[in-house]
Amino acid sequence: MSTLFELFPGDLIFTGTPEGVGAVVKGNVLKGGVEGIGEISVRVV
Repeated sequence: MSTLFELFPGDLIFTGTPEGVGAVVKGNVLKGGVEGIGEISVRVV
């Protein structure tokens, strides 16, 4: 992303859902992260 646009603190980067991915359901764990910044993990209850 940063090779195409200048990013600033607080900028949000949204991504889409790949084709064929099902709905988020109870028990799923969603994970994301940014290299050098940190990671987040959320369990759907």
